Amino acid sequence: MSARRELSLIGAPTDAGASDRGAAMGPEAMRVAGLKAALEARGLKVRDLGNLNGPHNPAGPPVDGYRNLAEVVEWNRLVHEAVHGELVGERLPILLGGDHSLGVGSISAVARYCRDAGRHLRVLWLDAHADFNTRELSPSGNLHGMPVACLFGFGPAGLTGLGGRTPILDSAVIRQIGIRSVDAGERSFVHEQGLEVFDMRFIDEMGVRATMELALAGLDEKSHLHVSFDVDFLDPDIAPGVATTVPGGPSYREAQLCMEMIADTGRLGSLDVMELNPALDVRNRTATLAVDLIESLFGKSTLMRADRGPRRRG
Repeated sequence: MSARRELSLIGAPTDAGASDRGAAMGPEAMRVAGLKAALEARGLKVRDLGNLNGPHNPAGPPVDGYRNLAEVVEWNRLVHEAVHGELVGERLPILLGGDHSLGVGSISAVARYCRDAGRHLRVLWLDAHADFNTRELSPSGNLHGMPVACLFGFGPAGLTGLGGRTPILDSAVIRQIGIRSVDAGERSFVHEQGLEVFDMRFIDEMGVRATMELALAGLDEKSHLHVSFDVDFLDPDIAPGVATTVPGGPSYREAQLCMEMIADTGRLGSLDVMELNPALDVRNRTATLAVDLIESLFGKSTLMRADRGPRRRG
């Protein structure tokens, strides 16, 4: 689990980066599912800072290749300042989205903090999508399909320069896990940039344990681990409450193992939980599952033993 025992919940209720509405209700759905109480039950001190107050979603068509650019830039600015403030205060921020375009604001804040504090940043991007589109490549203009490209310096200046550095990240920092839906032009662009991608075929062939061991390799006592968790990372059979479902994602048990192995590092320093869409959910089932998995990031385990070896009966 994380070394930080004080957590801050930050709601970012916007779906301006998407064409489908509903992710703006995600923060409240996770609160209704009992996130704060679940984390407090693990001995953590949790502050709910409420929701950021940003612009409404004008639900307009793309302009010059971007949908709702001004609104997305402002939301990311607000997220950046809120996340950075909690990190400087030695608290672990949990950003409750909202669509995944907000990952630019969150991760740029973490990168800024790590540069100033002399920490080594590692980002795990848990997602069904590579999110490496640009306005030239995107068929929709939706900015929630572009955040990783923006973090690498490919996108509008209002996003690529957050935190005072462009690019915000380089390819050595990020690991993408669970990818299984990539647009044709986007696929070539990802390869050109040298991203380390553990797609679902890799996971199927190598298994979750080997995948996570590779994704987490090289962490040390100066590492800051940021997890950007898009709920569509999960198989839609267990997590229907997202707008961009893609079949063939991790099962409940596979997702739990991912989270438990992240917790085992003790390096988790910040977290995004994105794209939960209660309008498409079934009786808040996906939010409840998200809370369960977040608990696992902070030490909840299916292991009923102190050691790691098999337990014999009798």
